[in-house]
Amino acid sequence: MQQSIAVPRRPVLAAQIGTALAIALAIYGSFLGSGAAGGTPIQNAAGGYLSADATLLAPAGPAFSIWSLVYAGLAVFAVYQFTPAGTRSETLHRLRGPASLSALLNAAWILTAQAGWLAVSVAVIFILLASLVWVAMLLRTYGSATRTEHWIMWITFGVYLGWVCVASLANTAAWLSSLGVGANASWPVAAAIILLIVAAAIAVALTGYTRGQLAPAAAIAWGLAWIGASRLSGTNESTLVGISALAIAGLALLAALAVAVRARKERSLP
Repeated sequence: MQQSIAVPRRPVLAAQIGTALAIALAIYGSFLGSGAAGGTPIQNAAGGYLSADATLLAPAGPAFSIWSLVYAGLAVFAVYQFTPAGTRSETLHRLRGPASLSALLNAAWILTAQAGWLAVSVAVIFILLASLVWVAMLLRTYGSATRTEHWIMWITFGVYLGWVCVASLANTAAWLSSLGVGANASWPVAAAIILLIVAAAIAVALTGYTRGQLAPAAAIAWGLAWIGASRLSGTNESTLVGISALAIAGLALLAALAVAVRARKERSLP
């Protein structure tokens, strides 16, 4: 737990409003990305390179339902920061900047993807990933003022971070595919499996770094499992990648759980 911070009311209110507006823009962008607000659905944008069957690292469509949890968490966070506890929180005082940046980058990614600028979208998603790593570092360093704040922050930004780790791989694969990299070659299958293993290692490392928080690892495992499901069905089948992805997702989750249990035992030691 952390200590509250005393800050002038007007600057805090301005920061709270700015954060809420950034999150509102991200949520509006999600409607554009789904096609519900007049935008092109992401799976149909950029020449179809972001669809579920475009590359070996593309997750199946249901994987993207995780965005509903992320956006719901962001909405709860936007409201919570206006509460007395949220206003006093030192963590939120420090976190509003990178949280707002992540929301704006989220909206920017949707716009660049719909415009078909895959190279730009790759740059945007990796900057988005960096902003979420920044959020995780702040949460780890400063903790939370209340249990409510703890769960809001880690479920929202932990899941957000984990999913963007997977999305960045899929986005990069889509861009490379649009350039013809690996077309008609045999090595993309091996490369895909190696990248899946790297993603699993990141899931376990994040669990250790965050002292046992499982949300990032769970989101990564979710993404990897749906990559496996996509490769075992649809038009871009690869039994080897599909089975490997499902196995790696399960192992990543089990390893992360073991790390989390160990971290919590260490915290309980005198």
